[in-house]
Amino acid sequence: MIAFLDGQLIEITPTQVVLGVGGVGYAVHISLYTFEQIQGKPNCRLYTHLHIKEDAHTLYGFSGKEERELFQKLIAVSGVGPGTARMVLSAMAPQELTQAILSEDEDRIKSIKGIGPKSAKRLILEMKDKVSSSGAVAESIQGLPRNTMQEEALSALVILGFARPASEKAISKVIKNQPVISSVEAMIKLALQNM
Repeated sequence: MIAFLDGQLIEITPTQVVLGVGGVGYAVHISLYTFEQIQGKPNCRLYTHLHIKEDAHTLYGFSGKEERELFQKLIAVSGVGPGTARMVLSAMAPQELTQAILSEDEDRIKSIKGIGPKSAKRLILEMKDKVSSSGAVAESIQGLPRNTMQEEALSALVILGFARPASEKAISKVIKNQPVISSVEAMIKLALQNM
């Protein structure tokens, strides 16, 4: 599987980009949210999901891991395919979608093109438990943007055996108390002091 692509933005539209990586141009389908995040940048990294069907291999790209994680959880919901999942993520930012699911805001989800009342109920029912344990929830609750240093520190703490929610809280506390941190190692050490 292709985990991510790092390269030059050759072409960009609100629904698709061509990313030049090592002399190869990858056509990658994106959401409007990702489009807003990468627009105007000469180079970018897209976290990817390869969707394989009998007649096509389609690559979907996301500006962050949280958005890709939500996409993968959305396509696991019965009746929701990659096109609908991309539509959902184009209509709402990952944090907004997470909050709408957790607060069971059926009206907000029904307002998305292609999602009717039954689909909205099913989406909330099947996604609620899945998003309550994801990193996107912590981001939406704390309102802190994720960056690579935070992601690496969080991954390291989880690998060390600490629970993800406790690790996220510790990292958030570190960032609030010390907004400027020089390295991932320093962030991990400070987070360990808050565990």
